[in-house]
Order: sequence, then structure tokens, then C-alpha cells
Amino acid sequence: MRKKRMERELNHPHFVGVRLSDIELELLDRKAEILGVSRSECLRKLLVDKEIVHRVEVVADMEELRSLLGAYGKIGVNLNQIARYFNTGGERSLAMEDEIRHCIAELFTLREEP
Repeated sequence: MRKKRMERELNHPHFVGVRLSDIELELLDRKAEILGVSRSECLRKLLVDKEIVHRVEVVADMEELRSLLGAYGKIGVNLNQIARYFNTGGERSLAMEDEIRHCIAELFTLREEP
């Protein structure tokens, strides 16, 4: 009974085809030869034993980032001036409320740009 269970566990019923370059095939053959196993077994060992590290490379347009940072900086300065005005006892006016709405609208516009 135990032998049948082991045979079931070692059975590999699913086929996966892989295309390799000449160099990749040579590397696979060398690794398999060193390990003393078949190509399939070598690939299984690599799949199970090796952890694949996913790397994400961020490529950014620095000029566009500088432009956005400058725009955010200007809006931030405007909002700080408005906050200081109100925090030091400044009176509310329609012009000031319009400026606040304008700054908020600019922030949302920058946020929605692709």
C-alpha cells in the first residue's frame, strides 16, 4: 500500500513545454549533468528549491517629475499663505475663498493627470 501512495505522489501527470535558447539549453544540460538527473527533474528542482525574486525597475521622466514638484510647491506655498492669514486673525473674503477653491482645483487636476 505504501508503495502505491509514493508512486501517486511522484507521478507528474501535467506536461509543460518550454522554449529555450541554445545557451539556456546548454546551461540546463550542465546543471542536470552535475546533479545527475534528467532535464525535467532538474527543472522541477529549480522550480521547487529556488525562490524567484521579482524585481521592479522604475523608469521615470525626471523633467516631468521636476515640473510636477514645482507645481506642487507653488500650490503648497499658496495654501500656507492662506492658512497663515486665517490663523493670524485675517478676515474671510470672497477673493480668499476663490483662491482656496482655485488651489484645491489645481491639486485635483495634477492628481488626475496621467
